[in-house]
Amino acid sequence: MTNKIDINKSVPSERWGDFFDQFSDGNRGRHISIEILNSELGDAELIQDAPLHAMVYDRPGKGDDLVIEVGKDEVTYAHTIDSPTEILTGQDSNGVMMAVRISDAAGTQTLIKLQAS
Repeated sequence: MTNKIDINKSVPSERWGDFFDQFSDGNRGRHISIEILNSELGDAELIQDAPLHAMVYDRPGKGDDLVIEVGKDEVTYAHTIDSPTEILTGQDSNGVMMAVRISDAAGTQTLIKLQAS
């Protein structure tokens, strides 16, 4: 039985740096998948069942991007989202973070799904 996650909780842009620092600390090592959702090019799964290393946000003026790093002891793969415009999160019925969806200026969405702990 699959538990549907509603991804509907917005993270204010002024909190993105703190949010991703806390998210990385609280979920490091937790297995994730990364999927690109693009209405023009189609959807693509980039990574599946890989341990989260960190999510690093650089605000506008300092890079304006978000880097998702995976790997257990060292980074083995990194995905960069340029000019993020919206961050939404989804929790399960127990309030555990299960997904993060990031929209960028080009209209592409990146979906990070976290496996249950």
